[in-house]
Amino acid sequence: MIDDGLFERLCNFRDLGGHRTADGRTVRDGLLYRSDSLGKLAGDDLRRFDALGVRTVIDLRYPWEIAQTARIPDLPGRRWYNLSIEHRPYDQAALGPETDPAPYLAERYAEVAEDGVAEIAEVLRLIAYEDGPTVFHCFSGKDRTGLIAALVLTLLGVGEEDVLADFARTELATGRLVAEWHARHPDGELRWPGYGRAPARIMELFLAGLTDRYGSVAGYAAQRLEAGPEVVAALRDRLLEPEPEPEPVRPGR
Repeated sequence: MIDDGLFERLCNFRDLGGHRTADGRTVRDGLLYRSDSLGKLAGDDLRRFDALGVRTVIDLRYPWEIAQTARIPDLPGRRWYNLSIEHRPYDQAALGPETDPAPYLAERYAEVAEDGVAEIAEVLRLIAYEDGPTVFHCFSGKDRTGLIAALVLTLLGVGEEDVLADFARTELATGRLVAEWHARHPDGELRWPGYGRAPARIMELFLAGLTDRYGSVAGYAAQRLEAGPEVVAALRDRLLEPEPEPEPVRPGR
């Protein structure tokens, strides 16, 4: 879920644990988080974040975004990676009200999935093979972060309904995201009513497009990312609760 008041400065932070997979396993709590920009962390918020024990931070933003704002402060033992998965910047705030968020953003996500194959592949490998809790984030924690979350959850075997619901939970943060935009641009005009919105239809269209082109999300991972069954197995081994031990067979009387 969206963080329940844990942070004052973050508005789109959540643990991806708790989701059930098709084979009855559960994504482990406290091991993989998604977030809006961790560059906002300071003071008590930073101390609360450090208490989570996050060892790996994956920053999905452009280097110029990080230079304009900030990155998470250094801490001994915490690894930080900048992997900008998006290669074609665009200004959502400048879009006109006639732009439908679902097809427009689904097309942008499809561009990211093709342009950013090297970076996305590395993100999946870091999540699969790094030790300790991991967090990935972009600026608002919605588009680039939502894309990575959907890929990971789907590869873990979480059903599409739950994947779409996780994406749509960002709607709980839309008001804060809009307010933050106005704070950064006090004299600007936010023209697009879809700014900060995350209707499930966006992700539904994006995932359907991947399936049309590659047969499945796993097919995309194997064919385009060269992240085949061994990476998927590593993701599942690291992020899913262990399979329950079979009950012993009781001898008959």
